[in-house]
Amino acid sequence: MFVKHGVNSGFSSLASSAVLRRQQFLIRSLGGHSVSDITHQKKRMEAVKCSSGGADAECVLRAITPSLDPKRHKGQAGKIAVIGGCREYTGAPYFAAISALKIGADLSHVFCTQGAATVIKSYSPELIVHPILEESYSISDVDDEGRRQILKKILSEFDKWMERFDCLVIGPGLGRDPFLLECVSKIMTHARESNVPMVVDGDGLFLVTNCIELVSGYRLAVLTPNVNEYKRLVQKVLGGDVDDQNTHGELLSLSKQIGGVTILRKGKSDLISDGEIVQSVSIYGSPRRCGGQGDILSGSVAVFLSWARQHISATERESTISRTNPTVLGCIAGSALLRKAAALAFEHKKRSTLTTDIIEHLGQSLEAICPAS
Repeated sequence: MFVKHGVNSGFSSLASSAVLRRQQFLIRSLGGHSVSDITHQKKRMEAVKCSSGGADAECVLRAITPSLDPKRHKGQAGKIAVIGGCREYTGAPYFAAISALKIGADLSHVFCTQGAATVIKSYSPELIVHPILEESYSISDVDDEGRRQILKKILSEFDKWMERFDCLVIGPGLGRDPFLLECVSKIMTHARESNVPMVVDGDGLFLVTNCIELVSGYRLAVLTPNVNEYKRLVQKVLGGDVDDQNTHGELLSLSKQIGGVTILRKGKSDLISDGEIVQSVSIYGSPRRCGGQGDILSGSVAVFLSWARQHISATERESTISRTNPTVLGCIAGSALLRKAAALAFEHKKRSTLTTDIIEHLGQSLEAICPAS
């Protein structure tokens, strides 16, 4: 369910019958009230600020996931590009890009440095890898004019592909090299000018926190901070420390201050806000906190965001879901699916669960909610 300034703003009609039965059982156990009392109690529970369980998230997943139609052609189920990957970090961009494919995107690209490209290519032949980015060490003997020309060439090469993409994922394995960050900031500016949605994670958030203008006011941008990244964003934008006693209000304020950018605050429950509503996804995932799960999330959100936009365009806002911000829908779906896949992987692998195990359960988890046939 959605929360708008602390008040339920939709999806109440999607409440799970299973949840209602549990509520009725609890009420009967506490004193056996009448049907009218039960109905009144249900309305009261729907009227208060609440977190989304599996039912609402699954409704979103079912609504926005496209059917597998033989009439569709390659590319219609999504074309995703990950911008990241340098000498030190090659796993993160792979996790984000391959997760997008495992969920159902048709094509997944990675734009990285030359030092990362061969390694990423070796992980999977399914990914289209573009070694066009540069780090400072590789151009250390180039003067300022030469650097400007290199930057111009990089942007020119990326712009050839820009209009093909349904969403960008900015930051997995990006690193913090100054010239590389300058390249990516220019790519983000071009993407914004072309109205291409973007999901910003990892070192992309480091870049955004230090240059908030890159996303400020851009409602097709999603930020996915973890606890430390969120802390830095709050300090930068709101000028104070994180207020754990006012999590919903603070997240609303943060999103509003950045101009309606959607923020997915990762945690025990994932909190999502676009400055107008707050949604919490609290489906149980896994106690195993291996690195790389945020990369799965960013790739997943990118796919579901693009599917949500297609769904809204096709239905012309005829339903409650289709009247919801597609960035919020993408976050709900991505968060829910990751948690379900992580739970399933942990059930099999326990303490030895790795990010690759979770990725292998993405398809099975989605199939359980949205059968292909």
